[in-house]
Amino acid sequence: MFKGSSLCVVGNINRDVKTSPLHAGEHLLRDGESSVSSISETIGGGGANSAFAAAALGAKISFVGKVGNDALGNRLERTMAKHDIVSHLAKDPVHPSGTSIALMLDNGHRHFVSCLPANEALTFEDIDLHALEGVQHLLRADVWFSEAMLFGGNARLFQAATERGIPVSLDLNWDPQWGHAPAAQIEARKQAVRDVLPLVSLAHGNVRELVEFTGAPELDSALRKLTTWGAKAVVVHLGAQGAGYYQDGALLTEPPAPVRSLAHSAGTGDVLSVCLMLLHQRADIAIAERLRTANGIVGQFMEGSLSLIPALAD
Repeated sequence: MFKGSSLCVVGNINRDVKTSPLHAGEHLLRDGESSVSSISETIGGGGANSAFAAAALGAKISFVGKVGNDALGNRLERTMAKHDIVSHLAKDPVHPSGTSIALMLDNGHRHFVSCLPANEALTFEDIDLHALEGVQHLLRADVWFSEAMLFGGNARLFQAATERGIPVSLDLNWDPQWGHAPAAQIEARKQAVRDVLPLVSLAHGNVRELVEFTGAPELDSALRKLTTWGAKAVVVHLGAQGAGYYQDGALLTEPPAPVRSLAHSAGTGDVLSVCLMLLHQRADIAIAERLRTANGIVGQFMEGSLSLIPALAD
């Protein structure tokens, strides 16, 4: 279904160190040690996760991001080449490649401890616009991490895509500054994203992210705000309730696919959104069928029967 589709991703790329599920509780905030059945080292970053998932599904992928001029950056680049992703990586001699520690909890929640200097240093000048040539869709992932992109760079990137007739997806993930930075700073960052929504074909996010970003009391009003501000449609990650697609004032939802056992919880939203991006121009496939297809792939990924996020190359 996805062969012949193509996607350019601009976003974070880093190393993820992931635990198997830990027992959730206050003991994690105290001195001590917790044992887990496994710890793995994989590709990380919302952008990179999306790129690898799309490539594994058979799409042609180009990726734009920034790494350090270091051994980890070289490993990240080799991993992309190994999986047939055309990478356009700027190499920063000052800011090192990033790492996230992903704590998976047995209650379904997760917590990331991250240090992402190179990703945060991404600028529009780092972006090779040749990466847009011949692609059907652009994804801007990890929108909050680079201030240079947030305040000006994203608008220039989206305009370049629009001039080429390329639809734009924007992942409205959680801003790490929400709840911590001064209110005026948070509002300025939100406004910077609102300003580019008229250039966005698909906005993506879970209920908590969309409600927080819009300042709405609940999902319905958040979706109305997003489309009033300019987004053409919204892909909604509904977790245990499945997935939704909001367009022209109506929200269409589909329940999740059954999952026999849980192997992966991180990255499920990225996988869901990637499927909807790759099917965005398939007018022959009804939106309800696109959602069902995406939910089925997410279910296979969650139970470990479909491998989409690879280990790092040596």
